[in-house]
Amino acid sequence: MHSGAASSVSIITIGDELLIGQTVDTNSAWMAMELNKAGFNIKRRVAVGDEWKAIWAALDEESQHAEVILITGGLGPTSDDITKPLLCSYFNGTLVRNEAAHQNVVDIFTRRLNRPLLERNLRQADVPDTCVVIQNKRGTAPGMWFEKNEKIFISMPGVPFEMKGMMTKDVIPGLLKRFNVQAVEHRTLLTAGIGESFLAEKLVEFERTLPKEIKLAYLPNYGMVRLRLSLLQTTLPVSVLEETFIQLQALVSEFMVVNKDITLQEAVAELLISTGKTLAVAESCTGGYIAHLITSIPGSSAFYLGGAVSYSNHLKQSMLHVEASTLAEHGAVSDETVRQMAEGVRLVAGADYGLATSGIMGPTGATPTKDLGLLWVACSSASGTVSTSFQFRFDRKRNIELSAAHALHFLRKNIG
Repeated sequence: MHSGAASSVSIITIGDELLIGQTVDTNSAWMAMELNKAGFNIKRRVAVGDEWKAIWAALDEESQHAEVILITGGLGPTSDDITKPLLCSYFNGTLVRNEAAHQNVVDIFTRRLNRPLLERNLRQADVPDTCVVIQNKRGTAPGMWFEKNEKIFISMPGVPFEMKGMMTKDVIPGLLKRFNVQAVEHRTLLTAGIGESFLAEKLVEFERTLPKEIKLAYLPNYGMVRLRLSLLQTTLPVSVLEETFIQLQALVSEFMVVNKDITLQEAVAELLISTGKTLAVAESCTGGYIAHLITSIPGSSAFYLGGAVSYSNHLKQSMLHVEASTLAEHGAVSDETVRQMAEGVRLVAGADYGLATSGIMGPTGATPTKDLGLLWVACSSASGTVSTSFQFRFDRKRNIELSAAHALHFLRKNIG
């Protein structure tokens, strides 16, 4: 077994689509997070195109920096998928058909897909005889584990669902058997209503007195800031991390949303479930994005009743009973309208809480009295309706994302 110091990893993602921005590389980010949790040190992340010399050079280069080189992409059945023949050459192998992988391809096409099976599909089961095969239970292309000059190279499909299955079931467990690593301990909390720089000012003394084995990271996103304490590989007991985390929570208690590493929508879900309350949402400017965030949570049907994307004034009136006079006098983006939207969706759905948004996300729609990025949010319950406004300054996509985040935070503060 290798020592913990020799547990460094480089990640190579392969595909022209990654280089031109056609596909966003989410694979390496997910892999890095999971490997970090397991105690591995991520040295580098590299993206290369479907080009023989570039891939070969990346393998040479990354093996100079890390003990483990993980590769995703280029294992498909088409001519531009060159990773497997390249690996066969790189590791001086000969392609042979793996019986288990062959049977997997046959089963997928004949039983699951009920589609004709082509020879090019069967060739997915051909692997270099110099590798250990990692079976793919979620797709047709098997993974491959090579070893060369005391370095480990593992090739996996670029399809995220397939790669994650291999990483979780085979790759990380296999690496943990080979390397004596100590998992990095993290403690994370989520704050809202305060910027990163202001948080840093509040925590100057706290950071100065941190043990050298504990690091504090600021992770801003959508108007929220995560604070993460990490206990690096050390003999320092975890109890010290716990005590330090308690100190951190006390210092930022005014702004803390939740003291767990979960999303804002998950924090709202936990609160609604724990109080036995239900929610309905009326969205105009956010266009269903809040509903998407909520329904992405498993079990959200326990508290989320549904909602309306009432984009037009007509639907605001007919679905949510917003008064025509309110729209005529104050406009769709107003305190008065968003309050009636929240009240309307709550009553129509029979929910404990109604949440509503209306705003101007840009790049058009501004008026002399209402700027681009203006958001009105309202939360209605049996005890009354409250509302507030926010002003954002970004492009349409980011304004929508920020609007959803701030609306959920406003809801969370008003759940009693």
